[in-house]
Amino acid sequence: MGDPPADATDSEPDPLGTFRGFLALSGDVLVLSVAMFAFSLGFQMTGRYMPVYLDALGASSVVVGLYRTVGDLIGAVYPYPGGALSDRIGSRTALTAFGLASTVGFLVWWAAGDLASVAVGPTSLAVVLLFFGLFLSQAWKSFGLGATFAVVKQSVPPSRLAAGFASTETFRRTAFLLGPLLAAGVLAAYAFESGFRVLLLVAAGFGLLATVAQHVLYDASEDSLGTSFEGLDSVRADLRALPDPLRPLLVGDTLVRFANGMVYAFFSLVVVNEFGVGVTLPVVGRLPPAAFFGVLLAVEMAVALLTMVPVARLAERVGLKPVVALGFAVYAAFPVVLITAPRDPVSLAPVGEVSAAAVLVVLFAFSGLRFAGLPAHKALIVGPAESGAGGRVTGSYYLVRNVVVIPSGLVGGYLYDVSPTAAFTLATVVGLVGTVYFLARGEEFEAYA
Repeated sequence: MGDPPADATDSEPDPLGTFRGFLALSGDVLVLSVAMFAFSLGFQMTGRYMPVYLDALGASSVVVGLYRTVGDLIGAVYPYPGGALSDRIGSRTALTAFGLASTVGFLVWWAAGDLASVAVGPTSLAVVLLFFGLFLSQAWKSFGLGATFAVVKQSVPPSRLAAGFASTETFRRTAFLLGPLLAAGVLAAYAFESGFRVLLLVAAGFGLLATVAQHVLYDASEDSLGTSFEGLDSVRADLRALPDPLRPLLVGDTLVRFANGMVYAFFSLVVVNEFGVGVTLPVVGRLPPAAFFGVLLAVEMAVALLTMVPVARLAERVGLKPVVALGFAVYAAFPVVLITAPRDPVSLAPVGEVSAAAVLVVLFAFSGLRFAGLPAHKALIVGPAESGAGGRVTGSYYLVRNVVVIPSGLVGGYLYDVSPTAAFTLATVVGLVGTVYFLARGEEFEAYA
């Protein structure tokens, strides 16, 4: 990857500097970064709308929650077999295979729309294919989490970890901003089901281009990714070696993420079905509820991108722990604030009448603040790790968290079927318990103390 510039550790990070830094990377790393960006565009155009698509195809709330649970299961178990396969067939071939699998997954999702009338037990063949496509589409995501953490830890001094993660997150999450805006544009021009299928084809196109580019341009002749994988014994040893300061963070984080997983899949359903509000924008024209949801996601991510670097700088002065706690608190509060928000215009003394659409914009801007603490959160995870062990510590941490969170979507689906308000309120309660536990028991990373 090459050595960082001489002043890399002294200069202040900024979003534009992030993009300039990526353009200066060596060819193979730049290719993988662009591929990551392209796949993220595809996922962000489609993934947040899948609950609405499932609902349109007749799936119940329980099935929507199950879809989320299966996605969490895949996220928890894919990285290890992905690494083993990379050992056997080589990183370049594995990346190509996983990229093609993700692309085919988008196409399976697209084809499912024509089969909604074919019954399969209590559901339809379309819904079954959406689950099948999920196993394929998530394949490319099985690479890189631990390696990314380790690279950042090795590239910046301990006191600048949050700033380092803020830079990488800014580049990656730009796709999280652009993807929903592209989706909003398409869904403003088509009825939802037709427009969503167009988005799936566009996502498949991005995936195919990224796969071809990385296969042709990526030189993995010196890549050793995965060579240290030694099976389940290695996993158990890594879990036992997890640094003690991480344990309160892991408990609090897992509770917060479990709470979020209970209702995450239903945010789109609440906005599109429960609120059902659209907006009329200058030049753009009328946006139906589904397209407006894409705008809300873009607002959320714009706030995240604008705040991550300043908050990372703030963490250098006040410490990582309060910044991480702020992110946890926003995660916890958002569900109950969203489900209880007014569906009709409300009167506010200083500004007069405010529409439900404006209220949603404010709420999703507030939700974007949860990402502001993400760089500090990552720094707090990898900071206590010994030199050279950042990737293994990160992998162990996320393995535990992701496995525990797996049932959250199904639990939320059952509760949502009974009462959306009950599901969202309980999610907030669980999230607040995790936040309070971390505040009471969590430890500050010494470099920021």
